[in-house]
Amino acid sequence: MSVPAGHGAAPGLSDLVRNALAEDVGTGDVTTAATIPADRAGRARVIARAPGVVAGIAAFAETYRQVDAGVAVEIAKGDGAEVEVGDPIAFAVGAFGSLLVAERVALNFLQRLSGVATQARRFARAVAGTGARVVDTRKTTPGWRALEKAAVRDGGGFNHRMGLYDAFLIKENHVAGAGGIAAALASVASRNDARLPVEIEVRTAEELEAVLASSHPPDRILLDNFGIDDLVPAVRRIRSVGRPVVVEASGGISLATVRTVAEAGVDWISVGALTHSAPALDLSCLIEPA
Repeated sequence: MSVPAGHGAAPGLSDLVRNALAEDVGTGDVTTAATIPADRAGRARVIARAPGVVAGIAAFAETYRQVDAGVAVEIAKGDGAEVEVGDPIAFAVGAFGSLLVAERVALNFLQRLSGVATQARRFARAVAGTGARVVDTRKTTPGWRALEKAAVRDGGGFNHRMGLYDAFLIKENHVAGAGGIAAALASVASRNDARLPVEIEVRTAEELEAVLASSHPPDRILLDNFGIDDLVPAVRRIRSVGRPVVVEASGGISLATVRTVAEAGVDWISVGALTHSAPALDLSCLIEPA
């Protein structure tokens, strides 16, 4: 499967790749220029050196396109595909020197984003059958948010808000600055002309009661750092009110604990580790004369 230019590209991808190449290549790859004849053709093969989930194909292909539009990229495993050790993921055929110049940046995108997708797949499988969704956070690499959130989806996870602009999320510092939970919810309600989703974070049962007593109920309630013994009754209390509300849990949730949290009856489980702590998937790129 070949990848057309721009296929599946996140907004700003072209600029992101351009900046990454400028950082790496600078004024030119002196080693490649000194060792590789300009007319030598090559074939690059990217293989998995660990099991995982592929993501970042568009960024991978865009890197080769920017280095040399004459390089042909063929995809063996697309975004969301699972791979085992030794599986081919992609091929690139063209000028040997161009393949070398693009190699590191292309792999950096593919390894990092595949690592995020692999992490998301692990968490998604851990909660399978519970009805809970594992969602990401804003704890992303600066400039990479759209790419990393796409990788979360490729792995079977779900996206929370993209940024500060597409949903209200009232946290403890907002509550402190607004003068309390009731004041914060009322203030948001008076300014929510766009009818954006409204979520509020609570840390204790007392804060939860204040939210449930508000005349401006939120669309979502985030139970932050609730131990399981507190989480179960908190979820039960929210459901007892009878209003439709998304219940989210967050705070130090790991693969070892995520299913227990899901079985408490929450709708969403937000996990910053999907993006900020995902190890890169181990990949290798081998280039041979064509």
